Amino acid sequence: MTLTIAAAEQLLADNFAPWVLDLGLSVAAVDGQEAVLRLPWSDRLAREGGGLSGQALMAAADTATVIAVAAARGGFVPMTTVQQSISFQRAVVGADVLVRARLSKAGKRMAFADITVTAEGTEETAAHATAVYALLG
Repeated sequence: MTLTIAAAEQLLADNFAPWVLDLGLSVAAVDGQEAVLRLPWSDRLAREGGGLSGQALMAAADTATVIAVAAARGGFVPMTTVQQSISFQRAVVGADVLVRARLSKAGKRMAFADITVTAEGTEETAAHATAVYALLG
């Protein structure tokens, strides 16, 4: 079963904490073992100096990975983050962010993801993350 954007949006609304929903994330694309989320620019998410905060970027990367796992499984399954690592490469200032989570392996009990964060309108990587998830169901 293919996960549609509408179904992914519903999954987002139904399965995430209110503070994550407050980020304003939306699903821009979902396909096979990949999901792209849009994190809209907000001054509330900026750190001192005006760049988007690392905390917001890490939460968006984590959330995009859950949607990518759901895309691979055809719907939401219980899961938990085992490991997440992120490298910040350039600041994002005044622009929406696209967060692309691509599964490199989706097994029965574990999923591994590669996440690329870019400011909208550029191909330059703002952050790169990896994540490992335990699939519980």
